[in-house]
Amino acid sequence: MTSGQQISRVRCTWATNELNIPYHDEEWGVPVHEEHKWFELLILEGAQAGLSWDTVLRKRARYREVFDGFDPEKVARYDKKKVRELLKDAGIIRNRLKIDATIGNARAFLEVQKEFGTFDAYVWRFVGGKPKQNAWKTHKRLPAKTAESDALSKDLQKRGFRFVGSTICYAFMQATGLVNDHLVSCFRYASLSR
Repeated sequence: MTSGQQISRVRCTWATNELNIPYHDEEWGVPVHEEHKWFELLILEGAQAGLSWDTVLRKRARYREVFDGFDPEKVARYDKKKVRELLKDAGIIRNRLKIDATIGNARAFLEVQKEFGTFDAYVWRFVGGKPKQNAWKTHKRLPAKTAESDALSKDLQKRGFRFVGSTICYAFMQATGLVNDHLVSCFRYASLSR
């Protein structure tokens, strides 16, 4: 594909730069079934709280390095020394609450895997096992949260997860393809509606 073709494609209105266009085109809304990917996006959506998604995308590669490829078994074993190292790393979002939540969420993630076999089996239950297909004409109509994200948020919190409010959960659901919120005019909508 030429860069001219890439630029002329009709996309969701938020995909506008060299960071978020590839994310939008290749990843956002694609159904996830891989455990490390679930953990990565759960952590990154929580890290984004109060910041722009572009900030997270800019720091994503470093997150993958310092959080051991988002391996929840390794992250669950992090100690105070590791937290101090992470707080000094300018390549990530240096927020103690978010770093502590990442470690706690890794432990909770492992508990979910124990109970359900996989996080994948657990989380897809919130949309009946298949992506919820929406048909938005403009992004102004998109909700910040839904009954499904409320239910997911409440259940995750009950299980000890943090930084999983309903709005964060809805963004997580959009990112991981639990819901298809590409605009109907977006070139990705049709392929993800099948």
